[in-house]
Amino acid sequence: MEKSESPFPRIRSTPFREWSPSVHYAQFQRLPTGALPRRRLYDYELLYVCHGEAATTMHGQRYKIEAGQLIFLPSGVYHQNEVVSSPNARFLGIHFDFFDELDIQTEADMVVNEAAVLPHKFIYEPYVEGLAPLSDHPVYTPPLVCIQLMEQLVHEFTMRPIGYELVCKGLMLHILAHLLRLPSSRSAGQSSLHGGRIAELMEEIEASPAANWTNRTIAAKLNLSIDHTAKLFKQIAGMPPSEYVQSIRHREARRLLRESELSIENVGSIVGYSDIHYFSRIFRRHEGISPREYRKLSKIL
Repeated sequence: MEKSESPFPRIRSTPFREWSPSVHYAQFQRLPTGALPRRRLYDYELLYVCHGEAATTMHGQRYKIEAGQLIFLPSGVYHQNEVVSSPNARFLGIHFDFFDELDIQTEADMVVNEAAVLPHKFIYEPYVEGLAPLSDHPVYTPPLVCIQLMEQLVHEFTMRPIGYELVCKGLMLHILAHLLRLPSSRSAGQSSLHGGRIAELMEEIEASPAANWTNRTIAAKLNLSIDHTAKLFKQIAGMPPSEYVQSIRHREARRLLRESELSIENVGSIVGYSDIHYFSRIFRRHEGISPREYRKLSKIL
């Protein structure tokens, strides 16, 4: 059943049990400053900014995407991506469909050749009653667990071990579920009296992760009790204040390990952990490997 008369994006009502995504492309990519060609896709893309800043113009609107955010690019919609930061930006891109509709052999099969458009290749986006389609809110700030799933998907798709297609399908379903849950949790929190101030605090934490962000100091900034702060904060961030602070510190630590030659001890100190042993223990808890092992693996990928 069509939700709107406009053919792009094409949306149909379907229950979750019918979702069966296939992944067409998953890779890290570094691009220089400047605008890319305007284009359309036959499939869908999640474009996550690992480092730097980007922007996408779509439906006549320019969306700014900062490090730690992603944009959802629908099938059949004209869009133009742009690297805003200098000298470049680093991305994680995942091309996929929702219902295993497309047979993609090369990267060129995903991009529309406007001289020879194939209308039957434009695919559907699911609509679940009570939830807005992902294309309704194209810019997302995914939680740490979602970022880890995307990175794992890139690894599976790149290395292609036995059964990688099945693993990629499962990871993609998990990623989509996380994204679908974000708008509802954020909108509920934003309606509260303190929602705007909590959103500002989240930005402050992202800008200065090494600051003394304890539950007590965050509650004091809001002039609320620790318990009430934790409840309101979780409505917006999807996690309690302490977990959010730790997720931001971990995200910054991963970036520094990938993109700098700083010592492990310096990386830990910069993100807020003066004790290298404690930093290594926290990092391993999130990542499953040590900071040193993560750095080695990132060089390979």
